[in-house]
Amino acid sequence: MTVLSSPPRRRLGASDIEVSLCGLGGNVFGPPRLDVAATREVLAAALDLGVTFVDTANTYGQGQSEVLIGEALGHRRGQMVIASKFNLRELGGTPVAAHVRRQVEDSLRRLRTDYIDLCQLHFPSDDIEMCDLVQVLDDLAREGKVRALGLCNVSAWRLSEALHLVDAHGLTPIATVQNYYHLLARAVEAEVVPYAERTGVGLLPYHPLAGGFLSGKYVAGRARPDGTRGAAGSRIIDTMDVPEQHAAVSRLRAVADRFGRPLSELALAWLAGRSTVCSVIAGVSSVEQLRSNVAGCSWVLDADTVAELDEITAAGGVPGPEAMPYASPRR
Repeated sequence: MTVLSSPPRRRLGASDIEVSLCGLGGNVFGPPRLDVAATREVLAAALDLGVTFVDTANTYGQGQSEVLIGEALGHRRGQMVIASKFNLRELGGTPVAAHVRRQVEDSLRRLRTDYIDLCQLHFPSDDIEMCDLVQVLDDLAREGKVRALGLCNVSAWRLSEALHLVDAHGLTPIATVQNYYHLLARAVEAEVVPYAERTGVGLLPYHPLAGGFLSGKYVAGRARPDGTRGAAGSRIIDTMDVPEQHAAVSRLRAVADRFGRPLSELALAWLAGRSTVCSVIAGVSSVEQLRSNVAGCSWVLDADTVAELDEITAAGGVPGPEAMPYASPRR
């Protein structure tokens, strides 16, 4: 077992932006989870621990995630790489360019910054032409309002379409793709992962612990613990809560126990070891949990352990982009 002394760093795809391999999910900031004081504590601890990447969206906490991140970072904004997302909902008769531009400018205001490091489409839409979308994003990049571009929750064909358009028209490249990916949900490995690897697009996995299922807190046949996503009716946990996945978790926990490490750290270490992954985005509810995430992303698994994990999990997993959690913009 190898444990690095500090969190590794990787580039966001082919961009010139370097981030910590352990990323921080911004969906915990704002109601109903962390208030401004807790947000300040977590972000300060993140920077002190070498975590330099936070991922948020204009819909998290009804916009409050961006507000709290902007307030909490203050003069340390330059030390943190900020990713945020816009959406294509409720356009009405508004042109795509105006709709996207307004959302990005609103995010800049909430974040108290004049640039977003990584600007991402949250969910694709069949009603929007990709050529219109990549053009307005290129305009924003050339204006200096965004540094790099990304897509979320997309299939390989959508990613291919976007890459073809930006290449054909000399537009700002797509640096990253952010999809649902963890040890028990590996459908993206069929097409998205190999295509991203071949084209130099960086992969940003979200919900790397399956909404907490890979922490081992959910036990087959027992009530879901109070205060958890599962107790609140999480669709992620509903999908995971089947005998096959519980059996896989039991085997994974046995592997983690051999190393004297928590199951959650094993799950993060496995993702961190994937060559296409540039940062593992994980939300936290405390500084203690953040430290555990950093430890997991600093743990380098040996080849035999990776092979064992592949044997446990490769044949299973939940479906791809057409299914939960992609089917709804609520995350």
